[in-house]
Amino acid sequence: MKLSPIHKKKVLVLILGGGKGTRLLPLTEKRSKPAVGFGGKYRLVDIPISNALNSGFEQIFVLTQFNSYSLNRHISRTYNFQSIHKQGFVEIIAAEQTISNLNWFEGTADAVRKVLPNLDDYKSDYIIILSGDQLYNMDLNEFMEMHLSDPENQVTIASTPVKEDIVSGLGILKKDNSNWITGFYEKPKDLSEVESFQQQNGTYLASMGIYLFNTNTLKELLNDPSFTDFGKEIIPNALKTHKVKTYVYDGYWEDIGTIKAFFEANLMLTDDFPKFNLYLEATPFYTRARALPPTKVNGANITRTILSEGCIINHSTIYRAVIGVRQVIDSGTSIENSVILGADSYGTFDKKGLGVPVGIGKNCIIKNAIIDKDCYIGSDVKLINKNNYENYQDEYVHISDGIIIIPRRGVIPNGYEI
Repeated sequence: MKLSPIHKKKVLVLILGGGKGTRLLPLTEKRSKPAVGFGGKYRLVDIPISNALNSGFEQIFVLTQFNSYSLNRHISRTYNFQSIHKQGFVEIIAAEQTISNLNWFEGTADAVRKVLPNLDDYKSDYIIILSGDQLYNMDLNEFMEMHLSDPENQVTIASTPVKEDIVSGLGILKKDNSNWITGFYEKPKDLSEVESFQQQNGTYLASMGIYLFNTNTLKELLNDPSFTDFGKEIIPNALKTHKVKTYVYDGYWEDIGTIKAFFEANLMLTDDFPKFNLYLEATPFYTRARALPPTKVNGANITRTILSEGCIINHSTIYRAVIGVRQVIDSGTSIENSVILGADSYGTFDKKGLGVPVGIGKNCIIKNAIIDKDCYIGSDVKLINKNNYENYQDEYVHISDGIIIIPRRGVIPNGYEI
């Protein structure tokens, strides 16, 4: 079933801006999860927005609440439809207090419930709900076609096969041969709870947190204000009262919920054949257009590295790294297995008076690290976790899962070692 442009105008896309993102601290100390940088030049929210736009669904709302300034600014500066798509919009709906409701969003379902009155004027027949902090490249037309394949269907959940080691953190579902969902268990503590859900190849089907509802069905399911979360309450309840199908997606999908997941997903991009491909011309990932000069490399040895625009790389050695925009790296420095998020400006010297310029100084050694935006790394700095800390924090660095993290605008003095 090929969807017509007129049909697509009956579809609204809601992208959830995420909660407090505590497992991604300190990256989420001053920004929401979807606003965290990815792949050198993108933000995580660019991925679901691009999936929707590439599929022809151009009426998009992003729901925000926690640390939303950075995300709001990025969306307002990026998604100008005069230069991307002539029809449609990407708009922010921020949590708000009203005469009838003084509370903020209290969960994924509660967020959608509270914004639904703002959407009535669009008279949509269908609502697609996406997460703002996941990586995938999915044709949402196929998802929609599955939803429309049976007139009895009222809800469709995208699912993907996963191995048993991550089952406990996801909603696990069971389906029949016609893709009707016959069972659902949210974050099982023990595999015995979903023993009958296991597929013949040993995997389990996990909800991707991507939903498609008939609009009237969604309103019915959100009637009870005590139901605040889709995975915990709305979906289990829908299976009791409505017809629910699953669309099985077998491509790459990653939920960026932890520092380790964020770190590994970025470095995966440097593989010869990454599971998540940024280089598909038919389905580009959009982000903010910047008027930056080309990257300049002076005598550096760079291998398996993504270099964003506007960088200045002097006589350094870089292996398996993602380097963000405007990043300056001085001579004699060695960087390995690291994610450097770049800078918003080239800057001069830090206001703290340590005489450390923005960027990474001379003769540094950096391994297994995430350096957030606008950091000032002095010369002769060693970020190597020589004591093999799993978790650690001092006034300069955080370590989580053995990964060194320099918070945004962090200053590392000359000669610092860890």
